[in-house]
Amino acid sequence: MATDIVAQLADSLAKAGVEEGELSYKGQGRKLDDAQAVEEMVKEIQDFEGLQALRLEGNTVGVEAAQAIAKALETKSEFKRCYWSDMFTGRLRSEIPPALNSLGDALMLAGAKLTVLDLSDNAFGPDGVRGIEKLLKSTACYTLQELRLNNCGMGIGGGKILASCLIQCHKKSSAVGTPLSLKVFVAGRNRLENDGATALAQAFQLIGSLEEVHMPQNGINHAGVTALAAAMQHNKELRILNLNDNTFTEKGAIAMAQALKHLCSIQVINFGDCLVRPAGATAIAETVSGGLPILKELNLSFGEITMEAALAVAQAVKNKDQLEKLDLNGNCLGASGCTALKDTMEGMNMADLLGSLSDDEGEPEDDDEDEDEDEDEEDDDDDDDDDDDDDDVDEEEEEEEEEEEEESSDNKISTPTSAPRPLDVSSFLNFPSPDKLLKLGAKRALLIEQQVDVTDASRTAEAFLKIASVYKEDNTDLKDAVLDSVDALMKKAFASPSFQGYSFVSALLVLLGLIKSEDKVKPVVVVTGHLHVLEHVVRQDYFPRERRDRMSHKALESCGNARNRLQSTLQRVRAES
Repeated sequence: MATDIVAQLADSLAKAGVEEGELSYKGQGRKLDDAQAVEEMVKEIQDFEGLQALRLEGNTVGVEAAQAIAKALETKSEFKRCYWSDMFTGRLRSEIPPALNSLGDALMLAGAKLTVLDLSDNAFGPDGVRGIEKLLKSTACYTLQELRLNNCGMGIGGGKILASCLIQCHKKSSAVGTPLSLKVFVAGRNRLENDGATALAQAFQLIGSLEEVHMPQNGINHAGVTALAAAMQHNKELRILNLNDNTFTEKGAIAMAQALKHLCSIQVINFGDCLVRPAGATAIAETVSGGLPILKELNLSFGEITMEAALAVAQAVKNKDQLEKLDLNGNCLGASGCTALKDTMEGMNMADLLGSLSDDEGEPEDDDEDEDEDEDEEDDDDDDDDDDDDDDVDEEEEEEEEEEEEESSDNKISTPTSAPRPLDVSSFLNFPSPDKLLKLGAKRALLIEQQVDVTDASRTAEAFLKIASVYKEDNTDLKDAVLDSVDALMKKAFASPSFQGYSFVSALLVLLGLIKSEDKVKPVVVVTGHLHVLEHVVRQDYFPRERRDRMSHKALESCGNARNRLQSTLQRVRAES
């Protein structure tokens, strides 16, 4: 009997997790489709007195299952923490908003006072943000301290919706004397870009209580960085600022250096892979030298920083007693610069704090032309349209990429003594644009067909979407180039005995964000070109009927008329088969 009691107690403690009042199903890989699948879980939630946290990470929750769980949460007034990352794997994108709405409604009905909301690694896009819109504006989030939305594919539209929610929450909570005091904000890998970042910056400036901001890999350039810099000045307790892998250039880096002067509590600065360049690094060095007394980590790696600027950064950390790491790897120091940097750090008895320099790019030869191109592209970004409609945003992004390509070509420094480097297929597939595809010439379809390994279904799907992304209905030459290239690629693929057609279609659906993958593949931002080209492809003889059936039952939720045309075509082709 005693043994049974001990075993039962151990089991209860395991389910409760390590934090007080926490019930955990983390990482159990359960497929929870309906109320029956969560019957046991619902009972455990109902029976858990004083439930404060629920961990659902690493399971896959359908709409009906979410509704059943939500019903059990409706009486949990002490509930505080939602650990709900990665819980929609394999679900249709259209299933996620109603599931989130149900859970959010339950928390509001319960009178919960949330402190943590973690929905990271759920590729729900702007629609997913709408699924938590009501919750974020409610009294349940007046007490929110941590908001984690990493790798959710929000895009510009989702970023704007989120910003509006936070602003409304702060205004409403302030009106009742308990202003929102958000401390941790995480939204890396969301393609927020300038407009999304600028919208969020307005919310950050209003909130003023942030201690950690993590927004890496969001396609933000100097305009968005400058807006964030202005907002950060109002968050005096900021300790960690991670904007890794965005494009600062000198303008953004200098703006951020000015903002850092107001942030005496900063401990970790991660501006790695941000192209801060020598002028930006020097400005940051001046700020570090004159303040930031408790700085622990400074990452300025892969920023095209030259030796002189790197040495200025090294000198700036001389009296930082709490420094733990300085990362200047992947810059343009050259062998002599690396040696000088190491000697400088050693002379200050800080050699062990300097990170590896193994990826140094060597001394720059002549980067004036590249810098001019970058500045041209940034200036183009400043003129971006602020349309809130998601479909229009996608189309505008595509048009802007084309304009940037053309304008930067026009503004290049003239170099009559050297011929321009011929464009290759790899350049187009890595960074597709209409101009690049057209410049591949009449043999573009053959070149692309030869470049793509059709035995790899995932790579083929990626190539397909990259080609389709530059499609424009009103540009005949471009339209023909895209369709010819796609036809050549698909004919080769489906004619190959080693091509896995089912895997190809599945990979397409994952990349379009229509279903989730176990491998956490990041979806693309869907543009109308993707669906126009899909409509064309499914009508061709080379596209097997059984693959059309798999495409037709998925909920294509974006791009309006293109979606309807694709669905109509799929139905018609199936009827004719």
